[in-house]
Amino acid sequence: MKYTWYVTFEVPMDGTLLRRRHPRLTKTFVTEAQARDFARARFTEGLIVTAGTIIPRLPRASIPSEGIPEWLEANHVND
Repeated sequence: MKYTWYVTFEVPMDGTLLRRRHPRLTKTFVTEAQARDFARARFTEGLIVTAGTIIPRLPRASIPSEGIPEWLEANHVND
């Protein structure tokens, strides 16, 4: 299985630790649709989300947190 998309999101503080060990986590996906669905779930939780393609995937994509709402609304999927 070749992972070509990633989604990075902030880890919410749960109050169990004095400090967060990993303030951000990254999950990888085979398709853009899977990445978009996961990003949508994290975004609706109010978390800061970024996404993009893993090199050497072409064309490369990098979606900053400010661009996530537009990316989630896009109707096309480039798998």
